[in-house]
Amino acid sequence: MTKTTKIDDRYTLWGGPLSAFSAKVRSYLIKKGIPYRELYPSHPDFGQRVLPAIGLFVIPVLETPEGEIVQDSTDIIDFLEARFPEPRFVPETPVQKTLANLLCAFGSEGMLQPSMHYRWSFLEQHGDYIRAEFGRAMSQSRDPAERDAMAEPSMAMMAAHLVHLGINETTIPAIEAAYIELLDALETHFMHHPYLLGGRPSMADFGFMVGLYAHLSRDPVPTALMKARAPNVYRWCERMNCANIDDGEFPDAADAFLSDDAVPVTLETVLRVVFNTWSPELHAFNTRYNEWVSANQDLPDGHLVSLSDQRQVHPSLGSISYPYRGVEVTRQCFPHALWHFERVAAEARQLTGSAQLRWNELMQRCEGAATMQLTLDRPIRRLDNVLVLASA
Repeated sequence: MTKTTKIDDRYTLWGGPLSAFSAKVRSYLIKKGIPYRELYPSHPDFGQRVLPAIGLFVIPVLETPEGEIVQDSTDIIDFLEARFPEPRFVPETPVQKTLANLLCAFGSEGMLQPSMHYRWSFLEQHGDYIRAEFGRAMSQSRDPAERDAMAEPSMAMMAAHLVHLGINETTIPAIEAAYIELLDALETHFMHHPYLLGGRPSMADFGFMVGLYAHLSRDPVPTALMKARAPNVYRWCERMNCANIDDGEFPDAADAFLSDDAVPVTLETVLRVVFNTWSPELHAFNTRYNEWVSANQDLPDGHLVSLSDQRQVHPSLGSISYPYRGVEVTRQCFPHALWHFERVAAEARQLTGSAQLRWNELMQRCEGAATMQLTLDRPIRRLDNVLVLASA
C-alpha cells in the first residue's frame, strides 16, 4: 500500500462501469454504506498521482480520504473489512465462510472466458456501445471522434486477449454452454433467495459481480441473453447495486445468512456447475505452476510469478492445453487464479471436526473434492501490486 496526498473526505474508487473488477468493489462499498465517489482513469489525477504510486495502469484502485492507495479488488476488500467490520458480509460459521470465499474466487477468476467472449466476439452487434464505454474511460474529451480514437488502442489490446484465454471458433460452443448452465442454476437459486447464501450479501456475491455485472449484464448482446433467459439473475445484478439489503421481492427474508451453517439446496446446483466449469482450468494451471517451480528452485522470495521479468497486470507462465467439454483448450496460464483459489483451499484444509466432515460431504456431492486437493509446491503472495514467490 502506498500513499498520496489527501484529496477528498470520501473514499475514491478509480474504476468505471465497463470494468469487471470495479463492479466487485463498487457493490461492496454500496452495501457497506461507505461514502465514496467513482472516477475514471481518464481523470488527470489518475495519471499524475495514482499511476506513479501503483506502477501499473490498472483498475480498480481505492484511494482513502488520507491518501492511502490500495490496488486489486481482493486486497481492497480485505483492507476495508479491517476498517468496517459491520455490517458483516463474512459468515461466522465455517462451512458458509469457506464456501463464500470459494464462490468469490470463482466469480473473480473463473468466469473470464464467457465475460470476455460475450464482450469482444460481438463487436459487429454492439461495438459502438463498447467504444463509447472505453472512450469515456480513456478520455475526458467531449468530441466523439477524439474519444473513439482514445478508445481504439485499449479495445484492440483487450480484444487480442481472447486468444490468451483460449477463446476461438472451436471452444466458443463449450464456453457458451457452460455459461448457460450457470445462468440456469443461478436463475433457480435467485427465485428462492435474494443472495447466494441467504438474506444478505457475502463475499460470494461480490465475487460474482466480477463475472456477471460489467460485461454480461450491461453489454447489449449478453444483456439481452440474461434478461430473456435469466431475469432473476439480472434482478440480482440490480439488487447488488442497491444500498438497502432488504428487498421488496423477499419481504420476509431475514437479513442474515442461513442458520446453522446451512447451504441452500439450490446453491449446490450452482456449485456443481462451478466445479465442472473451473476444475479443468485449475488442474492445468496447478500442474504448469508446479512444473515451473520445480524447474526454477533457486528463485528467491519476491521473484515475479511470471515468465517475464517485467511487472505485468496479467502475468503468464506460458501456454497450456487441456480437454474441456469435448474440445481442446489452448491458452495462457495466468497465476492470479491460483493465488485466489489457494487462499480458499488453504482455508478448507484448516477445517476440523464436524465442519470438515460437512465440507467434505458437500465437495463430494458437488463434484469438487479432487479440485479442492490441489496444492501449490511453493506459496504465492502479492507484494507491491504483483504476484511473487514466497517461502514454503
